[in-house]
Amino acid sequence: MRKRLAAAVCMSLLALGGCSDSPAENKTKSPQYQNPVFEPVIADPSIIKGKDGYFYAYGTEDNWGDGKGPRYVPVIRSKDLVKWKYTGEAFEAVDKPAWKEGGIWAPDISFYQDRYYLYYSMSTWGDLDPGIGVAVSDKPEGPFTDKGPLFRSQKIGVENSIDPAFYNDNGTPYLFWGSFHGIYGVKLSNDGFKVAGKPFQVAGNAFEAPYVIKRGDYYYMFLSSGSCCEGADSTYHVALARSKSITGPYLDRSGNDIVSTEGTVILTGSKKFAGPGHNAIITDDKDQDWIVYHAIDVKEPKMISGITRRPLMIDPITWKDGWPQIKNQEPGEKLQNAPVIKK
Repeated sequence: MRKRLAAAVCMSLLALGGCSDSPAENKTKSPQYQNPVFEPVIADPSIIKGKDGYFYAYGTEDNWGDGKGPRYVPVIRSKDLVKWKYTGEAFEAVDKPAWKEGGIWAPDISFYQDRYYLYYSMSTWGDLDPGIGVAVSDKPEGPFTDKGPLFRSQKIGVENSIDPAFYNDNGTPYLFWGSFHGIYGVKLSNDGFKVAGKPFQVAGNAFEAPYVIKRGDYYYMFLSSGSCCEGADSTYHVALARSKSITGPYLDRSGNDIVSTEGTVILTGSKKFAGPGHNAIITDDKDQDWIVYHAIDVKEPKMISGITRRPLMIDPITWKDGWPQIKNQEPGEKLQNAPVIKK
């Protein structure tokens, strides 16, 4: 009797599209998510999985317009990469780096020598001598202790020296950086606090925000181009190139050196989201790579303060013929399967 009743109920629901008598179809579906994954803003995001099992993302100093003033590198935390919670700031107000005037832009997080290293830019719009500093912490959420400047633009000889990206190449630390005046790299001292070599150029004036990963025999350099911060009119987008050497040359898919070309574009704006860019990469527990970046909702492009509103986005990367790709080269707008994270 119970089976007949259950069958009758299911038949009724089938007519409405809400029941299935197929065991395969009744399996629990993978968790899903929809962009953006955090609002109102985590601009120029950097990301890491902490030793505590949580993922942490860090953003450029911003005033969220909620009456709490500027957040000196906002920090958010997640177990699954899609549900994020604001945890605080990397720097307490009294400990904000003060070796020059300016905001803290484009932080880059790494775990190196048993501590969390946060490289960051100090700059203002139109700054003639921005620079890059480094801070450390025993905990991913901070607070971070500033170790001072690594270099300033005029001393290192590279204009607009912002947007740092640290890379540990089998025990040899490097820093990449730059913004529309060439992308450069330099070897660092073993402790990561000083420059230990001469800068070398790896990309031309079309780019900023370098980010390096290694897959197989190649180093892949992700870069951003276009305007980041013009609301719905922003033209930011992501391009890349690869090299068999950390120092380059980095070539696009056509074999051209990106010192003189604009790279292979993999992510551009869509009707819904403008200006996607300044990315990082994270890998889930199924070895799926995800691009983490900011973009701009064209229907809500600015904060109350008037600055561009840049929420956090993530999308899966597929690899084909040795090159990373993003579906339709656009930010994902619809529901899609979430990253696989083991509990």
